[in-house]
Amino acid sequence: MIALAGDHGGFALKEAIAAYLKDNDIEYYDYGTYDEVSCDYPTVVKVPCEAIRQGKASKGIFICGTGVGISIAANKYNGIRAAHVSEAFSAKLAREHNDANVLCLGGRILSSEYAFNIVDVFLTTEFSYAERHIKRIDQLKEIEEYEKYK
Repeated sequence: MIALAGDHGGFALKEAIAAYLKDNDIEYYDYGTYDEVSCDYPTVVKVPCEAIRQGKASKGIFICGTGVGISIAANKYNGIRAAHVSEAFSAKLAREHNDANVLCLGGRILSSEYAFNIVDVFLTTEFSYAERHIKRIDQLKEIEEYEKYK
């Protein structure tokens, strides 16, 4: 299950990606927003991040105008490794090296066709499980634990 979410700046691309996922029989849940009325990306990511953390979704695709704000907001949640990506190579390495579980895209930056390629790469690339990458992800988890008690 993919958690799909976006703010008003990502609404059009979110809708296109929802149709693309449906056409390709990829299960997703649309966490909104459901129109182009201005809304705040920090509030948009709260519920889908929790869905990922609780195992209700395996990955997320979040979209705002540039992809930057929504990635910053998503990365505030423990267990979320959101990657702001503008091309497929970075999407591939975000999965292989960082085990990124959220793809963040810019709705005002990318065409839908270009974004579909990025989505495909992100969803089909597996984490490498190379020792150096596992070590780094473990280091991120240590930071998350430390920050909880600070």
